[in-house]
Amino acid sequence: MPLNPMPASAHGQTRSARTTNRLYAAGAALLAVLPLAMVLANRSSPAFLGLAALAFLAGRLFEDRRTLPSRLLAPLGTPLGLAALAFLAWCLVSFAWTPFPSASLRVLGEFLPTLIAAYLLTCLAPGRIPAFAPRLAAGAIVLAGLIIAVDLASDLALERALGHRMAAFVHNRPALTLDLVAGPVALVLWRIRARGLAFATLAFAALGVLRSISGAAQLGLLAGAGLFGLARLLPVRAGIGLAGLGLGLAVALAPVEGDLLAKVMPEAAHERLVQSSSRARVAIARSFGAVVAADPWRGAGFGTSARFAETPVAGTVAPEMRVLLGVGHPHNSFLQAWAELGLPGALLGALVLLLMLGRVAALPQPDRAAALGLVACAAAIAFVEHNGWAAWWTAGLGAAITWMREAATLRTETRSEMDDPA
Repeated sequence: MPLNPMPASAHGQTRSARTTNRLYAAGAALLAVLPLAMVLANRSSPAFLGLAALAFLAGRLFEDRRTLPSRLLAPLGTPLGLAALAFLAWCLVSFAWTPFPSASLRVLGEFLPTLIAAYLLTCLAPGRIPAFAPRLAAGAIVLAGLIIAVDLASDLALERALGHRMAAFVHNRPALTLDLVAGPVALVLWRIRARGLAFATLAFAALGVLRSISGAAQLGLLAGAGLFGLARLLPVRAGIGLAGLGLGLAVALAPVEGDLLAKVMPEAAHERLVQSSSRARVAIARSFGAVVAADPWRGAGFGTSARFAETPVAGTVAPEMRVLLGVGHPHNSFLQAWAELGLPGALLGALVLLLMLGRVAALPQPDRAAALGLVACAAAIAFVEHNGWAAWWTAGLGAAITWMREAATLRTETRSEMDDPA
């Protein structure tokens, strides 16, 4: 007797499930290879993150579109979400007085789509990342670290082969990306009992960071590893308090960073940090600190750092302080927030950071220590490096947070299985 054919609805469900799984696999693969892509093209992470976010969004639409709006909107109604929205709203309000609206719009056009993609990915990917992806991510990080080390040791043979410009700093962005993602990926690997791969991920990421010429990446590695270790030893309140103190000081001292360093940093330290251009960085911080002092209340407007020397407030400071306002950004994201968004922007940014620490405090170990390590790493880098609105930086943070949330999801699933072995 022939078997009854499968109902058409079942065929449809099977096709839908296959499509959903393929979308999740594609999104996870893009997320996993992001660190390696950055070595080959050091501005590529926003594209990889954006495509990964679209894949997971499409997969969730196929899986269960009814719950999708609440999944995306619920985090925005929390205190942290509302504070982040208020910060973004103030960025938009500052367009009312920016002297270069087209330049501000260009910066927003780079930053905002990547931020949205990062938000989508952190909301939708955890719990739907296939089992192959953490190991693929480990392989990508190992290769990325190895390529950075070998390429620099071979006088940039890879860059010559790819036709890129011959400069050792081309590996700075990839090294900074490794700083952000290695710890969270290692935590996921530890959770799935791939502990050898977890150690390899950390070791080869450190190799790439330490072999690079990025002092910021090396500082981030040191800060992240240091706070991770302390957070494993200290009580919860002490670890969170230490992180909160560091973030609070980073925001509060940013406008006077240059003056403080000019007074306390010895000449011998500058000589040792000559490759990091420490003298120029101090002078840049003093210049941007001077314009903050001249107009601390509202800032020059979002995204004006690239043309800060032309802003009206730049004309109010001493001529010797104006020269380095044309470098593109203050090499300190906290100081950049002060200079562009004034006191309200700095306060709202600080509120977002402190509320974020409140969320971290509720995590169990070792997730809490890993999250604090990520916070310390990112804050240390942000205090000395790059444009705070850079899309590649936002993409790296989005990828790191996604892996952190995946580790938390795996922990919950493991505990559920232990509680209900049947």
